Amino acid sequence: MKSVGFFLAFNLLVLSSSFASAYDPSPLQDFCVAINDTKHAVFVNGKFCKDPKLVTAKDFFFSGLNIPKDTSNPFGSAFTPVNVDQMPGLNTLGISFVRIDYAPNGGLNPPHTHPRGTEILVVLEGTLYVGFVTSSPNNRLISKTLHPGDVFVFPIGLVHFQQNVGKTKAVAFSGLSSQSPGVIAIANAVFGSNPPINPDVLTRAFQLSKKVVKYLQSRF
Repeated sequence: MKSVGFFLAFNLLVLSSSFASAYDPSPLQDFCVAINDTKHAVFVNGKFCKDPKLVTAKDFFFSGLNIPKDTSNPFGSAFTPVNVDQMPGLNTLGISFVRIDYAPNGGLNPPHTHPRGTEILVVLEGTLYVGFVTSSPNNRLISKTLHPGDVFVFPIGLVHFQQNVGKTKAVAFSGLSSQSPGVIAIANAVFGSNPPINPDVLTRAFQLSKKVVKYLQSRF
């Protein structure tokens, strides 16, 4: 079963590379403010390139996707990412990967978006309820219950989620069409921003009392 799972995950990684067209056509960070003085330049759109003569196999290698992560947290999920920060050789290749572990009985990867990448997910173990919501004005929920060997795609930028609806642990692997797809967790962004969003804004946006908004802000 494990060999089949890793075969599926490998094929997922290969398939996700077709989304990437071998490069990232979009910005790889939230913003990149122009600066003339390179002494104070800390980022480029991506990473600075290593001298090709100094490149080794280590730059293109990562080990550990076979190791489960601890899911004893409020959401009951844990992540093992393989992006350009873990594997420098991914720079400019427009692809990344992640292992997701879900606790039994409701382990959740909460609603979030990837502003710079489409995600394709394959289930290795367990049963996941997954879905995404289309853009306004329809806000249509597209959802499905997945079992081992099932694959599901989350289009770039759309709010999506996964939840373990089984009584045993679940494991999934995802390929993303960017070396740095970014993650915006909806609840954290709205109720846990720093500094906090004015409660008056959230009170009207969510049609909640200010007391409830402040409580939610305290939770994130």
